[in-house]
Amino acid sequence: MIILGLILLILGFVFGISILWTIGIILLVIGLILWVLGAAGHAVGGRKHYY
Repeated sequence: MIILGLILLILGFVFGISILWTIGIILLVIGLILWVLGAAGHAVGGRKHYY
């Protein structure tokens, strides 16, 4: 999810499409939150690790 967010951010910046930029930021933030929760030992979506 983090990688997809970065790709959308780059594509939105290069092509000047603001909706890609917005979706990229949202996916990046959600991916980082899930990564931090998984690294802290909390179960995310019923799983101990989020990959």
